[in-house]
Amino acid sequence: MIRKFFIAGLILVLGTVISVNAQFQYPNFKWENTEHDFGEIQHLDPVVYEFEFTNKGQAPLVISEVEGSCGCTVAEYTKDPVMPGKKGKVKATFDAAAMGKFRKSIKVVANVEGGPEYLYIKGTVIEQSQAESQGN
Repeated sequence: MIRKFFIAGLILVLGTVISVNAQFQYPNFKWENTEHDFGEIQHLDPVVYEFEFTNKGQAPLVISEVEGSCGCTVAEYTKDPVMPGKKGKVKATFDAAAMGKFRKSIKVVANVEGGPEYLYIKGTVIEQSQAESQGN
């Protein structure tokens, strides 16, 4: 009799754990890459890069906020929910207003476990005359 109660209790506990676990299935980013190097770019000539991802989780992925680390970087992103197995993107535009080397971050907030994800762009902004002479 005690054995039957023990087995019934064990089944009840396992069923509850499985049920609770199923309710907390999260979406998951799988980025093609998280950093892009523009190399040398011309002063005041904006550049654009699209970061692509796949939702490798079990629930729709919803991006709620994308923010550049400064005003020189503007980001656009997939606003619709990204279903499991489907792709989305974050597009970063850098204005190239300041001369010299740069490395900027883009914070991506979504309904994923573990908090925000970070993407990075980098490169060197050079004068137009330097870029033209190096191309010849």
